[in-house]
Amino acid sequence: MLKNVLTIGGWTFASRILGFARDMLIAATLGAGPLADAFFIALRLPNLFRRLFGEGAFNAAFVPAFTGTLALEGPKRARELAARMSTLMALWLSLLVVLGMVFMPQVMAVLTPGLRDEPLRFGLVVELSRITFPYLLFICLTALVSGVLNAVDKFALAAGAPLLFNLFAIVSLFALVPFTATPAHALAWGVVLSGIAQLALVVVACRRAGMSFPILSWPRVTPETRKVLRAMLPGVLGASVTQMSLAIDVFIASLLPVGAISFLTYADRVAQLPLGVVGAAVGTALLPVLSRQLRGGKPLAAHRSMNRAIELSLALTLPAAAALVVLAAPIVLTLFQRGALSVADAEAVSWALRAYAVGLPAFVLIKAFSPGFFARGDTATPVKIGIVVVAVNLALSLVLSRFLDHVGIALATSLAAWCNAGLLFALLSRRKHFRADRRLRRNLWRLAAAAVLMSAGLFLAMPAAFPLLGWEAGLARLGGLGLLVLLGLVLYFGTTQLLGALRLQDLRRLRR
Repeated sequence: MLKNVLTIGGWTFASRILGFARDMLIAATLGAGPLADAFFIALRLPNLFRRLFGEGAFNAAFVPAFTGTLALEGPKRARELAARMSTLMALWLSLLVVLGMVFMPQVMAVLTPGLRDEPLRFGLVVELSRITFPYLLFICLTALVSGVLNAVDKFALAAGAPLLFNLFAIVSLFALVPFTATPAHALAWGVVLSGIAQLALVVVACRRAGMSFPILSWPRVTPETRKVLRAMLPGVLGASVTQMSLAIDVFIASLLPVGAISFLTYADRVAQLPLGVVGAAVGTALLPVLSRQLRGGKPLAAHRSMNRAIELSLALTLPAAAALVVLAAPIVLTLFQRGALSVADAEAVSWALRAYAVGLPAFVLIKAFSPGFFARGDTATPVKIGIVVVAVNLALSLVLSRFLDHVGIALATSLAAWCNAGLLFALLSRRKHFRADRRLRRNLWRLAAAAVLMSAGLFLAMPAAFPLLGWEAGLARLGGLGLLVLLGLVLYFGTTQLLGALRLQDLRRLRR
């Protein structure tokens, strides 16, 4: 499992690094003004539905069913299941795309009420959203084919496909701007083209893996597809509840001054690096492993897999969260403060980043706990938990945004994530599906202590590093940030070695 986590995490890390280059270009070109806000809103809508019908709910229902069919009935029956599900998904999503493009003004009037009194900004949001919305169809089909690849332990290209999204965004800012009304329009067209490219990549990878199947065929609803759809329905409801939290963020941020949506988006991009590299990788690799172990009657092996996944998640996430809190200002200034993004804008982004970092371990724990339900066919429990979490997030966002503006929205999201992780853990423990073993209990406080010592060292070193190298020069900023990152790595991994919490031989043993 660790090998798969490292494969997914490595590709995701590469994608996030390229994503930083993309966001640096967007920040320099669009800044945090109306164009940036409009593009980020237009991008959030298809991503919201992607997480609703694609990666989250669909994978939770489809991957265990596909894995079971492959193990018990062979590749032919598994390919037939994938073909039928892809046809049903393509038909449903095509209808959704058409309806969304027709009724986009009404959708945006509900999602961004703060823009309705500004016709120019509202019209720009609607126009860009109509351009990006077909991305939903291509990226959800990409998630389906990626689920097939993950089920046969082919993680590399499925994890690497998002590289194309970032690459097309970068190229569009150079190649399409002369042919579009604004740079935001060029970015929107780049989003759609990247969806087509990602789907083509995973289809080719699936063919090479010997699991080729037609994306479109005559639609048939069989007992197997009904089983997946029944398992998917609670997941869709649960994902709806979760994505409602993101819609709440946009809803409330639209009522704040111009730039609030951009501040939150830039901060979220940085926070997504450890979340994507660690959280998504652990969750993606753990689900098929748990499914096989539980279907094979190996509950103790499943118990060990969950403990090691959570240990690995915390070992990599705790120092990331601590470093983001301490180094938020240097990170944002180095990455984004240039061109159209001012120093004041960068400061606003850094405070949102600190608020998101508070919830980073919780976000990753959610990714590690959720497969414990999905692998057992329980997609209903996360729905009930999600309803509670949305209510908590809404209440906290309304209260905190009155005092902290956009930072209050980010902080509310983090606190709601801790509520979500706590409830998942409590129910898994109550049902005896998870219990922290001796090794996890022993290492938890040691990992936390190492993260605290590392953050203290970074806090003391930061004032000396940046004035010495110069805050204003771009290369000097990058050099100063690089030195601080290197110092953090040495302090954290050196401390974990001394405390015996994360030893190299343990990682080698896990990989074997």
